Amino acid sequence: MADVKVVVPGDVIDTHTEEDDAVLRLGPGLTQHAGKVSAVAAGVLHASPDTNHFWVVGNKRRYVPAEGEPVLGVVLGRHGEGYRVDIGSAHDALLPLLAFEGATRRNKPNLVVGATVYARVSVANEMMDPELECFNSHTGKSEGYGELTHGFTFKCSLGLARRLLSAKAPVLSALGEQVPFEAAVGVNGRVWVNAGTPEKTILVVNAIKNSEYLDTKQSKQMVRELLGKQ
Repeated sequence: MADVKVVVPGDVIDTHTEEDDAVLRLGPGLTQHAGKVSAVAAGVLHASPDTNHFWVVGNKRRYVPAEGEPVLGVVLGRHGEGYRVDIGSAHDALLPLLAFEGATRRNKPNLVVGATVYARVSVANEMMDPELECFNSHTGKSEGYGELTHGFTFKCSLGLARRLLSAKAPVLSALGEQVPFEAAVGVNGRVWVNAGTPEKTILVVNAIKNSEYLDTKQSKQMVRELLGKQ
């Protein structure tokens, strides 16, 4: 998967792995039918050999929820036993009141309208609205999910959001060497940043936005130039 491979709807994808009994995980842009995996969206094919995860990254304008993906949402209101959350998809998502670390019927978070939450998509299919959770269901720990306070949230392309989630995202590495900050990235094209002060937060936001079409060397140079203007 070192070479860039562009796929279009209908292309059959080679998902062969060294382990015959490995569990195959398909992300956005792919579907499986009659034992074959094919693309249902145009974009660049990506794969994670460690987790046998395959997905297609395009520059769609609207996010399509997929199970297991991290997203940034805005609370729209409370509805029954949960919150309605805008995640930028065709339908609002449901965040159950008990979908938080340590939450019980007597002890649960009280989110206000407009609150920003970092969550994981736990249910995603065409027959029902997406559902979110703010903890890891395997460990019971929040692991960074939950309400995000302070900071600043902005939108970016879906393609850039997925690249920022990579462990080798050059702009985040370059910024981290010079500016202390926190960031939460949702694959739905939303990013939350908190760098302590408005000036540093604006610098981090501008650097991330400017990095979309830059390679590693260009990203580092751009960060140095922004820091030089401070």
